[in-house]
Amino acid sequence: MALGRLAVASSLLVAAGVALACTSEPAVGARGRPVTSAQRPSADRSAKGRSIEIAAVGDTELGNTPTLPSHPKRYLAAVDRTLRGHADIVFGNLEGTLTSASGSKCGAGNGGNCFAFRTPPRYARYLAQDGFTVLNNANNHSHDFGSVGLRQTIRAIHRAGMKQTGLPGEITVIHVHGVAVAFVAFAPYSNTADLLNLKSAAHLIRRARNAAGVVVVYMHAGAEGADRDHVTGHEEYYVGEDRGNPERFAHLAIRNGASLVIASGPHVVRGMQFYRHRLIAYSLGNFANFHNFASGGILSDSAILHVTLSRDGAFRSGRLFSVVLDGSGHPALGGGTVGLVRRLSREDFGSSRARLGTAGVIRPQ
Repeated sequence: MALGRLAVASSLLVAAGVALACTSEPAVGARGRPVTSAQRPSADRSAKGRSIEIAAVGDTELGNTPTLPSHPKRYLAAVDRTLRGHADIVFGNLEGTLTSASGSKCGAGNGGNCFAFRTPPRYARYLAQDGFTVLNNANNHSHDFGSVGLRQTIRAIHRAGMKQTGLPGEITVIHVHGVAVAFVAFAPYSNTADLLNLKSAAHLIRRARNAAGVVVVYMHAGAEGADRDHVTGHEEYYVGEDRGNPERFAHLAIRNGASLVIASGPHVVRGMQFYRHRLIAYSLGNFANFHNFASGGILSDSAILHVTLSRDGAFRSGRLFSVVLDGSGHPALGGGTVGLVRRLSREDFGSSRARLGTAGVIRPQ
């Protein structure tokens, strides 16, 4: 299915207010794959062409070498059509690495409070085949195998025809229907774009807004666990580590130009809120894994979010699809995520909550 025009993509590395690098790449068509000039779709002036549809999911890592699924190419087959939908851009948080590097941050052990995740670099093409166009590296697992593992991960993402974001000072810009869409991603670490440095984060988001008509901000924020499904409005900690104040950061992001804020990190879904008419999805939970994350109960509730934005970033429509994970972390459509997010949104945000219908349609009020 033709999904719209995904024309030219660029990554801008920004530090101290100076653009360090800008790479232009071949024009790409639906699903972000390179096309020749003869294949390039003509400018779409229809109603669809005047809006941008973004699909987003949470934490994704298809195993941990040597514990890998038998058929990784088909691992997301049960949800890939919903993931793609009519989306122009599909975003996911890569909760780990795509590397063959050895020597993890955990040393000889892997477990307890230290986990290091990696899958082979070739797994990038399976994610691309399932529809992903942008992957996030701003999280607590992107550096599990050091700088070598991170560099190999980024190469694998790019070679598969996808983009990535989340490194310090990084703004990733994709052109869709002639509109620049910027992705900026944050986590509470200095080796990513740092959400604990609010002044620097605000500056980076403003730079993204100056570069693009639509700005999507991702945050890897909040405490983890089955009992951490509520947004507290306060600083949150996990095993002594400051994981930020998600509500404060999301509001800061919107005040500085974000059109949409999406998040994961707590490993559970959280509620949704509208702030200044912009949608905030405080956690999309775990999307897919293969024995990477704990499961059962609320830990198995997952989601696919679709949001349509105008060319200037205004919210037009949205829908949340319920996904449930089996004991191995394999996703399938179903479950009660929509109802759960509806309840959490009501309890945490009151009148500013996102209203979700029974089919997951999202309304501001």
